[in-house]
Parts: sequence; structure tokens; C-alpha cells
Amino acid sequence: MKKTLPFTAQQITEIKAQHPTPFHIYDEKGLREHAQKFKQAFSIFPGFKEYFAVKATPNPFIMKILDEEGFGADCSSLAELLLSEKIGVTGEDIMFTSNDTEQKEYIKANELGAIINLDDIAHIDYLEQTLKTQGGLPELLCFRYNPGPLREGNAIIGDPKEAKYGFTREQLFEGYKICQEKGIKRFGLHTMIISNELNPDFFVETATMLFELSVELNEKLSIKLEFVNLGGGIGVPYLPDQNPVDYDYVAQQVMLQYQKLIVANDLDPLKIYMECGRVIAGPYGYLITDVIHMKHTYKDYVGTNATMANLMRPALYGAYHHISVMGKEVQAEDHCYDVTGSLCENNDKFAIDRLLPEISAGDTLAIHDAGAHGHSMGFNYNGKLRSAELLLREDNSVLEIRRSETLEDYFVTLDFEQLKTFK
Repeated sequence: MKKTLPFTAQQITEIKAQHPTPFHIYDEKGLREHAQKFKQAFSIFPGFKEYFAVKATPNPFIMKILDEEGFGADCSSLAELLLSEKIGVTGEDIMFTSNDTEQKEYIKANELGAIINLDDIAHIDYLEQTLKTQGGLPELLCFRYNPGPLREGNAIIGDPKEAKYGFTREQLFEGYKICQEKGIKRFGLHTMIISNELNPDFFVETATMLFELSVELNEKLSIKLEFVNLGGGIGVPYLPDQNPVDYDYVAQQVMLQYQKLIVANDLDPLKIYMECGRVIAGPYGYLITDVIHMKHTYKDYVGTNATMANLMRPALYGAYHHISVMGKEVQAEDHCYDVTGSLCENNDKFAIDRLLPEISAGDTLAIHDAGAHGHSMGFNYNGKLRSAELLLREDNSVLEIRRSETLEDYFVTLDFEQLKTFK
């Protein structure tokens, strides 16, 4: 099976005349339509909010599009907080979830009025000390829950007991009690125990877990939560024969549990939040690269001018990313190739033993589903420069939303003047 593209080979040829490969290009129309579909499915919950996980695609143009579609921002660093501020997203439209957090990050999150989601019980005192000159603890706090042996993760995120994130169950109740005694009256609850999961029932189980905790917190501590954040983790159907998660099914099944647990226990209204990133932007970004060499030794290799510095998921996780050979989309996929980059690392490969149409030097490849955790995970090993990001607008015009790096950028942090006198 093959995946479709939002552009033609001729369009890419025209774009390449202005923007040399490799580059990432994002499909604005697809992104907006998908954001609307996602939001519509969960609109059965009053006050529903999706906080886009900025780490997936930290580009202010992508963030601005999603802000216009009603999304908030899920941030985990100072830079991500600043990006949100620059596009006008502030206050409780930001969820700040981090770990091993520096004081300056908490200070900025508090200045912006973000919802601060604490990762560890020790961070309660740390946050209070950090903000003592700003009025102390904020009026709203959220805790990240790690269920440990009570839940299973998946192959991507691993066993919750091995995860560095979140409060244990015992710490969770103790943490809320401590904050109650400190005068905090507004609370939320958060978890994130799965990544790139395509089984819709897993997300229903997570919601049920949080609803049951909400009931127990009310019974034991008289806390009525304002919201639960179900986290993200909804997967992308990277393989052509995989089906996407049915948002309507998830929303409807979560609503059944909401009625059974939240409404039945007089805890309604309880806002439902999510913080998906990968599934929102991933399918609407593509890495475009040219084939510069063909090598025939023990295997047939397609050598491209992109590397794992542009898209590291295949090398890091063995992840599958579909590849289209531009202009040869209808040809038979009957040649077996490893598709590689030029780093001095043997795992610098986008595909291994992949069946593709016959490829020649000069062909252009489109690597699919690179809109999240693609450019954002880039690096400069071997002095490779990070590529440009382009936006394919709804009218088919193209906007450069991040220029490619130059050698001057790469060298700018080095002090060559001091080197002249270095002995």
C-alpha cells in the first residue's frame, strides 16, 4: 500500500528551485482539518481543551495555526514557554509539565499564569521557595501521576515503574493534603503513561483510572478536581495498512465512564484536557531529500543529502517512515534498498530492506509523517546543518517558516579570536 501526498512532483520541483533540499514541509490544510476533527470529537465534554505538545513541532507558525484552531500549549522548558508567549498564548492556555525543573523555568511559568503540573512531591517545597518573592504557590496546581505496577506501558514508553516521571499513588494523596494545608483550593490531575499507541481502549482505561482517582480524592480529602489531563500518546499510523485511532469512539467511551464515575458521584463538571503532539502534527509534515549517490555492494544503498540529523526516529527507535519517490508514485515497488544519509554512523538510515520503485541519483524522496519529532530532534553531529522548515499554505503558496542553518550559525558560539593566542 502507498500513502498519499498533499503536493505533486512538479510542485516539489518548483519549490526546490527556491529552497534547496533537504527541508521539512508542513501541510497547513491537512493540519487545520485534522485539528478541527480532533476538537469536534471531544467537544462532547464541556470545557474540553487540547494542549498541543510543543516539543513535537516547536515552530511558532505551526503553534499559531493550532492556537487559531483553539488549542493551548503543553510546554516542558523555558524556550517552549517563551515560544508560547511570543504567539500570544499565556495564562491557563499553557500547561507547564517538566521534570528536574530549574527555578527560572518555574518563575517564567508562574509569570505567564500557566498551569504548573508538578512531577515530584519534593517539588512542592521547591516551587514554594522559588516563588516566595512572587507571592508563593499559585492558586492552581496539578500533579502528574505515575501508576507504577497498576498499569502497563507499551514498547515505546516502557514500564511505568521504570519511568522517571510522576508521583506514586501514595505520594499523590500526600501531595494534595500538603497543598490543602498550604491553602491551595484549585487542583488538577494529570498522567502520561503511553506513547504512539493505536489501541483506542488504552485511552479509555486511562480516563477511567483518573476518574476513579478523582472519586477517591473527593472521598478521602474532600477535593473536587477542576480537571483531569489524560495526557497524549495517541499514535500515528506510520505503516500504510494501519488505521488511525477513532477519536469519536474514544470520546464516547470516555463519556460513558464520565457518567458512571463523575456524574454519579456529584463531581460534575470536571474538565477534560489532553496534550497530544505527535498525532496532531506528525502526519502533516514531510522530509524532502534528494538522492545524490547509488551504491551497490553487499546491498543496494540509496544515498541522500538528508541524514538522521534531520529525522532521527528510524535510527533511534527503528521506526518506520513511509517513503515516496516523487514522480514514481504509480511504479511497482520491486527494488530492495537501504535508504541512508552521510553521517559517520552505520545506523544513519531512513529505511532498511525497503521495497521501492527503481531509484536513480537525482530522484527526490518524500519521507512521510515527519511533522512531529522530526526537525525538533535535529542535531549537528558531523557538523551537519539543520534544514529549513516550509509551510504549504492552503492556497498552495509556500512560506519559509524557519531558514536553514549556515556554517556561520554553526561556528558562532566558538571563539576563534581567542584561539589565535591559545597555546
